[in-house]
Amino acid sequence: MAPAPNPGPVPTIAATGPGSVGIWRLLAVATPQLAALALMLQTETDFGSRSCFLLSWGILNGSFIALLRRPALSGALSLTLVVLLVLLSRLKHDIVQMTANFVDLMVIDRDTAAFLFTIFPNLRWSVIAAAVLILPLMVALWRLDPFRIRRLPALACLLACLAALVGYAFAWPDEAWRGYYDDGYLSKFARSGVTAVSDFINYGFMESDVTADAHLKVPLLDSCHPRGVRPNIIMIHDESSFDIRAAGGIKVPQGYGGHFKSFDGRERSFLAESNGGPSWFTEYNVLAGLSSRSFGRFAYFVTRIASGRVERGLPLSLRRCGYDTISLYPAFGAFMSARSFQVTTGIQHFYDAHDLGARDVEPDSFFYDKAVGLMAQEPPHTPWFMFVYLAANHFPWETKFRPDLMPSWRGPGNEPVVDEYLRRQAMSADDYRAFLAGLKRRFPAEPFLIVRYGDHQPEFSPHVLDPELGEAGVGKKLENYDPRYYATYYAIDAINFEPVESPTRMDTIDGPYLPLVIQEAAGIPLDPSFAEQKDIMLRCKGMFYACKDGSEARRFNRLLIDAGLIQGL
Repeated sequence: MAPAPNPGPVPTIAATGPGSVGIWRLLAVATPQLAALALMLQTETDFGSRSCFLLSWGILNGSFIALLRRPALSGALSLTLVVLLVLLSRLKHDIVQMTANFVDLMVIDRDTAAFLFTIFPNLRWSVIAAAVLILPLMVALWRLDPFRIRRLPALACLLACLAALVGYAFAWPDEAWRGYYDDGYLSKFARSGVTAVSDFINYGFMESDVTADAHLKVPLLDSCHPRGVRPNIIMIHDESSFDIRAAGGIKVPQGYGGHFKSFDGRERSFLAESNGGPSWFTEYNVLAGLSSRSFGRFAYFVTRIASGRVERGLPLSLRRCGYDTISLYPAFGAFMSARSFQVTTGIQHFYDAHDLGARDVEPDSFFYDKAVGLMAQEPPHTPWFMFVYLAANHFPWETKFRPDLMPSWRGPGNEPVVDEYLRRQAMSADDYRAFLAGLKRRFPAEPFLIVRYGDHQPEFSPHVLDPELGEAGVGKKLENYDPRYYATYYAIDAINFEPVESPTRMDTIDGPYLPLVIQEAAGIPLDPSFAEQKDIMLRCKGMFYACKDGSEARRFNRLLIDAGLIQGL
């Protein structure tokens, strides 16, 4: 019997027509592309952001096609990543009022995952359920995808889209304030990737000089010998508090303003490095004694980056002088790596919301009562430093916080948000007065130095400071660090102790100088790093990063790096 003729090679499915492939298989390829288009129209608001979305989509698709050659599966994987980014961005915005940034990937750590799984206990099961649903779908698409695309054209498309995105991001960099808007998730993430990688290549996470003109002599742990009594030191983080009389036309209740005055009757200004939300910028300032602005585009992640790397600060300096160091924190310790960061700067005993038994947001009196209880447990004749982090004046002000408190309060007649803000400030002032009275009653012979500061202005402050400005105008003022948008207050009080006179007690200081002011007021001998910073403070008249366009801060950072107090940045 004659052999059957050889039919030749079987043509690939890619060479067959739509009829033989099947319309449903074509839909498997087209559906992710159409879904991405719909997502772009819903989340991106202008031509520029939509262009970035399309370029990013091209990069994702090109990457997966170059790896897998299957357009349906590549589109589905790309869409999964984009949807995941949108969901995470919205989740992050709900928590910290800022969308996801490429730096989130660069500094991802266990603390972040632990925080998410703590506040969303069902998240772990949601992730598992999503994996169970998605993985079989991906396997099906792998088998059913009728097309095969060559890797070289896919790689060329990827590189072309990447080059266009890089060029666009450098020509029109995204303004930092846009990160606070709940939109443009993929476009902002992609553009931040270009600028973050560029900044990291140029100067790493933190700006510093290449070489230093001097060196710091790192002291021994027992090299502190203060003259006179060492007072117990309490530093109070007064959430979102500033003297709202800086805005014209605001009606305030009788007696407003006394809370901002020090023991000597003077009101002093504290220049924070954030406005409206990120308290951890100021947390970095007052514990490390350094500027978050030195981190440039990475500043939003300053405590996460500094954790385990910046081993310099007020608590460490006080421990050198025999102090026990304690922190009361109103959120979970994994939030922005707060626990890890504070331990790095010298906090020995860190109590977060779980440790303290806090339920949601608590009034200031809750944390003051906890502080007094912890003070009573401290060993006698051992001075201590306590960082009390308040939260009652946190946004939102559209709703009334604890209506059962101050039931006799009557708003002075401003817009509801402002009147609620003033009510919470009045609550804070009352709780602080009660705290002082309790200290005098509970510890009648103990010396105390108490320093309070406003960590930043509330998020509505630009609206009342410059009501005629639109969002773009406000954004420019924030970018340019207009001091009107960053000025809060700092105040010094004392019980059974006379604060030491010092030229550092200026009417206006940058946030990073507060640890220096505290040590000087307490009569604590300065270690070489704070002695050097004092010289900077005096010659720059209370300015730090703003002095000489950041050159003083960059020089100081290099001194700390060379001394081994900053590592890996």
